[in-house]
Amino acid sequence: MAAAAGVVLLVAGCGGGSDKGTGVAAPSSGSSAPAGSGAGAEADTGGSLDAAAVTKEISAAATAAGFTEEPSSDDIPAPLKPCMVSWQADDKKVTDSRKSYDDTVAALAKGGWRESQNVDQKGSVIKSLDKAGWTLKASHHGQGGFLMVSFIATDNGPVCEKLFQEDLQKSKTKQ
Repeated sequence: MAAAAGVVLLVAGCGGGSDKGTGVAAPSSGSSAPAGSGAGAEADTGGSLDAAAVTKEISAAATAAGFTEEPSSDDIPAPLKPCMVSWQADDKKVTDSRKSYDDTVAALAKGGWRESQNVDQKGSVIKSLDKAGWTLKASHHGQGGFLMVSFIATDNGPVCEKLFQEDLQKSKTKQ
């Protein structure tokens, strides 16, 4: 389980400061602790989002664009759940995955997510979007019969950064 979070961390990217290699500053969270049980879309910590609100935004944008979430086991370790959101589209239930992906990203942008990086090469597109201390990696990989569309978001706040580092160290020591 910890190894899975480490892999997701590498894919999603994490940390306050900058999005390495792009020179684009990543926002830092307005709170010093993740808001794991906030009732509203915005937590009371300077407008920063919590995991439930991020999940709701991704799910609403993706389903409105024609995606269905793929049922999967929740492999995010319990201590990281307030810091990470993973949403994967069911590739068997979408008509035009690229159009749905583009529509999802556009809807997220309308909801305040700012695009900070875009990589488009050889059948894969990965866009980084930032909002209220979170970084969202929207990925569309479709080449040679393979299709995977995912949206993985991480909280860049100092508490979550520490939790990600601790989880990464645990997975390294288990190897």
